[in-house]
Amino acid sequence: MLFSNRDLRKLLVPLIIEQFLAVLVGMIDVVMVAEAGEAAVSGVSLVDAINLLLIQLLAAMTTGGAVVAGQLLGCRNEERACHAGNQLLLVTTVFSCIITGLSLLGNQLILGALFGKIEADVMSNARLYFYITALSFPFLAVYNSCAALYRVMGNSKVSMETSLVMNGLNIGGNAIGVYLLRVGVAGVAVPTLISRAVAAGIMLFIIRNEKNVIHIDRHLRLGYEPAMIRQILRIGIPGGMENGMFQFGKLMVQSLVSTLGTTAIAGFSVAGNMATLEYLPGTALGMGMVTVVSRCVGAKEFGQVKQYVRKLVLLNYAILFVIVLSMGLFHGTILGMYHLSLESEAVAAELILFHGFAMLVWPPAFLIPHALRAASDVTFTMVIAVASMWIFRIGMAYLLVKGFCLPVIGVWIAMSVDWIFRAVVFVCRMVRGKWMRHGSDEGPRRREA
Repeated sequence: MLFSNRDLRKLLVPLIIEQFLAVLVGMIDVVMVAEAGEAAVSGVSLVDAINLLLIQLLAAMTTGGAVVAGQLLGCRNEERACHAGNQLLLVTTVFSCIITGLSLLGNQLILGALFGKIEADVMSNARLYFYITALSFPFLAVYNSCAALYRVMGNSKVSMETSLVMNGLNIGGNAIGVYLLRVGVAGVAVPTLISRAVAAGIMLFIIRNEKNVIHIDRHLRLGYEPAMIRQILRIGIPGGMENGMFQFGKLMVQSLVSTLGTTAIAGFSVAGNMATLEYLPGTALGMGMVTVVSRCVGAKEFGQVKQYVRKLVLLNYAILFVIVLSMGLFHGTILGMYHLSLESEAVAAELILFHGFAMLVWPPAFLIPHALRAASDVTFTMVIAVASMWIFRIGMAYLLVKGFCLPVIGVWIAMSVDWIFRAVVFVCRMVRGKWMRHGSDEGPRRREA
């Protein structure tokens, strides 16, 4: 077996810790931003919706590079894997600089087109926050690219430790900017920029160490290899389209919920916030899945791919059992921390209990696609995910809420149907093995050369 249980623990435990820390820091950030006033909170939340979409696009490009590097490492071509690392850093840096340039030049135009006429102080805060955070995209691209390469090598502890530094700087900077200097939105945005720049610098410095199996050129002579870049984009672009459509779909669903009244909005928001905890282990395991499967595919160990997929899905179920059971038992206490009205709290309680049962189909629906992408089976994954989202998550949600007049629970019923469809299709795809023909062609290409 390419990965022993010890190797899997070394890879997965830091990833899970990193994901939990990220959510915790996000919650602390919300509390701190609230000190700057409602206009600041509104401005930041609006821009964060845009930033999340852009970050997801960058993450898809990073995944593309990680899959290519992992497959090359699996077929024991360390030199070409290093070239893939160089090209990944080149692609993500250039792409992020383009996004930054467009965000800076089209700041007001983008915000106006997406959010229309909003209050002047909210727009002012949104514009300032967008300007400053847009400058951090290249740094975030460098950090994510280097972190992905370390994960491919089976070492996620480095990114976890760097994330601790980044999040610590972010929280400390927010505290100074908001509570001490009282500079409003700038006090939240500037620490984000600084922390991402520091994290990028740390990761770029250590990834250049030639003792790493995959390392970036010491003098940052990245070169330009069109064939390698095409491989990265062949995986990254469908993933980016899928992520972008998914975020757009979430915005449409939120728009639907906003028509159901304040009680539904509050209950839905809080339940969604709590449900994030149930997604975290799967998100971390999915990142680990890319590393494990890409290495196995590169080595042509397709039987091991199925074994590892089964093992990680079962591990996700084991962790989910503990989280869902805990939330089911203590959801009343947790909801009390949000200070909701009795009506909104009842809605949130109903949603979170329903969500716990729905999570029974989440692991195969969302972990197996990571394995398929790592095997370069990206087009099929994208088509199924996008079609399922539009037909079930969005289409059925509008049908149940608007056509059959169901309350907000109708939105999550539609979401569950979306998950069931994905789970059935992706399990069948994995079992039938059609993804195998999309595996790395590096071995044959080398023999041909």
